[in-house]
Amino acid sequence: MENVQLTAIHWIYILVVLAVIVTMVMRRDTVLPCIVGLFVIGFTFTGSLVSTIQIIFNALVAAGNEFLGIITVISLVVAMSKAMGDVGVDRLIMQPAARLMVSPNIAFFVVGFAMMIVAWFVWPSPAVALIGALLLPAAVRAGLPVIGAAVAMNIFGHGIALSSDWIIQGAPGLSAKFAGLPDATAVTSAGIPLYFTMAVVTVGTAFYMLKRDMTANKQKFAAEALAYQETKPKETNHSSVASVFAILIPVAFVLVLIAMLMLDLRGGDATALIGGTALTITALLSVIAFKANALERITDYVRDGFMFGIKVFAPVIVIGAFFFLGSEGTAKAILGEGATGLLTDIGKVLAASVPMSAVPVAFIQMIIGGITGLDGSGFSGLPLTGSLANTLGSAINADVGVLAALGQISAIWVGGGTIIPWGLIPVAAICGVEPMELARRNFLPVIIGLLATTVVAIIML
Repeated sequence: MENVQLTAIHWIYILVVLAVIVTMVMRRDTVLPCIVGLFVIGFTFTGSLVSTIQIIFNALVAAGNEFLGIITVISLVVAMSKAMGDVGVDRLIMQPAARLMVSPNIAFFVVGFAMMIVAWFVWPSPAVALIGALLLPAAVRAGLPVIGAAVAMNIFGHGIALSSDWIIQGAPGLSAKFAGLPDATAVTSAGIPLYFTMAVVTVGTAFYMLKRDMTANKQKFAAEALAYQETKPKETNHSSVASVFAILIPVAFVLVLIAMLMLDLRGGDATALIGGTALTITALLSVIAFKANALERITDYVRDGFMFGIKVFAPVIVIGAFFFLGSEGTAKAILGEGATGLLTDIGKVLAASVPMSAVPVAFIQMIIGGITGLDGSGFSGLPLTGSLANTLGSAINADVGVLAALGQISAIWVGGGTIIPWGLIPVAAICGVEPMELARRNFLPVIIGLLATTVVAIIML
């Protein structure tokens, strides 16, 4: 193995990474430590204040260029979901699911799977309002406790859907970039056993605990269901436009998935097909539903979509700009030709001096991923978990994709909105439950799921 000597820049990078982790443990934002890290490393590398300021800006531009495709597709999908909501398409699409809920057990899984599917296509944030408004009352009337519906929405939406992100590929796209992998497929394919293990173990544990609670509190939950009987909605007529698009939109995305499989579209090509389809549907829906007002409507939808996308990714761009210094290719683009991949070099030194194996590496990746999620934003930790996957995987000659998927699962299940109270407020609010109570219900199933998933990762490594 190549002999690498750690310089002052490497030690500064290590200190800043530690500062970022400590900041996350304190539940504070990590943008400022990353900016400070860029400044100190830039100045140490160049010795020029002017060049340092330029490096900070260039790092943000480089990170923004890397994330532009992900930001755009998420923004366009959110724009489409807003148009669907205004026309009433979302209500029509959810009606069949509402009719399926005839018992508490069925209601739990119908709410969960509906949340998962919608979250895969439009992300969990827009899905929360849709599922909460349309399926929650029907689920409670079927006998499912409100807290049970909230658990299902969290675990299936903010857990399974967001951590796997099969369709939009925002999370695996970020993980792949920082892990030095060619595209998101390198993470999603390698992580299939991990996603499956986490889903089955967590859902199974949560459902068992819910059933036990329902048996112990029959009268309480029966009264809850009775109160919701009064909220049963009356039958309403929907516009012909909503009826047509309620069929057209699901068919369009099924065809998109078929095209992705048949044409073997991956990474940016798959993202482009999804984003282009979403924008086309938004335009068609605006023109047909709003006619003369279509020009203004579609502008509003696109603007709102990009405001959502930028709001989510603005801090990730800054955090990513710092962690891109860990990879040689992006480090050269930011600092100049004399730069090396700082985290790559650190990994080589660790591999040469510290005996490592699959067991400690997998647990380190899982724990660090969980720590990065403590700020309530699962995505802000992906630059670190992706970089660590590259470093640790290379050090022990293991599958980097598996490690990247493990870190992604840990970061998003913890920070994406399942066990951090300040991260699951939207679901708690729309269901009318206490965030702390919801976090308490989710905690044990998620922790058991993470441990089981880590064991599977160790076997795969």
